[in-house]
Amino acid sequence: MVDPVRDNVPAPVSIKRNIAANYVGQGVASLLSLALVPVYIRYLGIEAYSLVGLFAVIQAWMALLDAGMAPTLGREMARFTAGTVTVQAIRDLLRSIETLYLGMAALVALSLTWAADFLARHWLNIDRLPVEVVIGALSMLGVVVALRFCEGIYRSALMGLQQQVWINTMMVIVAVSRSLGALGVLAMVSPTVQAFFAWQGLISVLSLGAMMVRLHRSLPRAPRPARFSLASLATVRRFAGGVFGITILSMMLMQIDKLLLSRLIGLTDFGYYMLAATIAGGLWLVGAPVVLAVAPVLVRLTEAGDETQLSVTYHKASQLVAVLLAPASLIMMVFPFGVLFAWSGDAALAARAAAILAMISAGIFMNGLWQVPMQLQLAAGWTGLTLRIQLVALVVMVVGLFWAVPIWGPIAAAALWTLINSFFLIIGMPLVHRRLLPGALRRWWLRDVLPPLVGAVVAVALAWLVRPAPDAGRWLWLGFIMLTGSVAIAASLAMADTLRGRVLEIAGATTARFRGG
Repeated sequence: MVDPVRDNVPAPVSIKRNIAANYVGQGVASLLSLALVPVYIRYLGIEAYSLVGLFAVIQAWMALLDAGMAPTLGREMARFTAGTVTVQAIRDLLRSIETLYLGMAALVALSLTWAADFLARHWLNIDRLPVEVVIGALSMLGVVVALRFCEGIYRSALMGLQQQVWINTMMVIVAVSRSLGALGVLAMVSPTVQAFFAWQGLISVLSLGAMMVRLHRSLPRAPRPARFSLASLATVRRFAGGVFGITILSMMLMQIDKLLLSRLIGLTDFGYYMLAATIAGGLWLVGAPVVLAVAPVLVRLTEAGDETQLSVTYHKASQLVAVLLAPASLIMMVFPFGVLFAWSGDAALAARAAAILAMISAGIFMNGLWQVPMQLQLAAGWTGLTLRIQLVALVVMVVGLFWAVPIWGPIAAAALWTLINSFFLIIGMPLVHRRLLPGALRRWWLRDVLPPLVGAVVAVALAWLVRPAPDAGRWLWLGFIMLTGSVAIAASLAMADTLRGRVLEIAGATTARFRGG
């Protein structure tokens, strides 16, 4: 066991503060990216903006090159905070992963730059943009993708050290700089896609440097300088391999329906499916900040062998995810037309995509409930269960798509998505608790999940009785959705015994301070 005093192991920090910071960081970045898309299109034109979309696609697929290293480094940093990894070991591992990451990033940047001419002339179907402009943009895109790829290991490591307030403050600064700065460049310097990527590259260099400095200064000095070590990488290869497998299967499960649907149905129906999937995807942001905040804490408690506090933290996090996710999911399941109409203002579009949105939202709700139990598995270094369930789910999804979609259309794909996510709760949950928290499954269902769900169901059911007519105005629907969401969250929280008591304590203390002041 490492001596925390001797090795200057960082002290644990507030989970509540980390959760709040994660919501702010992700919320600002998401809102800015959504709000400024129409503005970017106005300055760049839709064809040039498509290169920005290509950048997002390439960046998403860069996760495959990660090979599980960033999540593994985050877990090892969390183990370091628990005092079970030495300073020398964590610095050697960091240097080893840094070396691999920087090498891969350089290779990616060079490859995309080298391939820019071929992609511009023989792959992309260019309409009006000059070929030279596209070649230059693709070359710059490769550099930005490589820089953003490198940011991943430092972000994950800092999250593992529980410096989530700092990293989210940095994310807000970077998001504002990337978005509003790019807008300023397009408006006042040059309304070109090259200028857009040049600005993105500059901000990426600065943010990467800031995170690198912060991480290295956050770790104590080691007895000797850090060095690349195959032995260090070997100690984490099994866990990294498991995480890599989970990442690949997760990406395939998330994308296989869209890939096959593009072949099995017409483009119009496919467009409605993609719209519904995009809107439902907002549910991922509801529980993710909680999961990110609790993950390193679960690792630290697992390594410390503190089963009592591990159980307390696990159940609180599970209940909080249920309280937040149940109202949002139910609104999309029960009022899908209203959500789509309030967002788009197009009643015909909302009617066509509503059933798909409702079904996909149900699947994401079940997947969201699985996230805290999955983090418990990763904290224990157990990746096999999720891998096996994902593999079965992928086979069912592919076979089901080819069989059901030609008969029932895109709604069948949404139903299959819900079905495969039920596997995690029906099959996975008993196995997780049997191995890692024996006897806790009953409490997870009867205290953590069902009471908040029942509270939200009652609130949404009452709202159904007074819902606006389908032809009511867009803004009326928006107000109704927001009011129903607020009431559903309050009802869900009122049914959550653990969180309700804490909220009442905070409210009482706040009221007492106000009266005293």
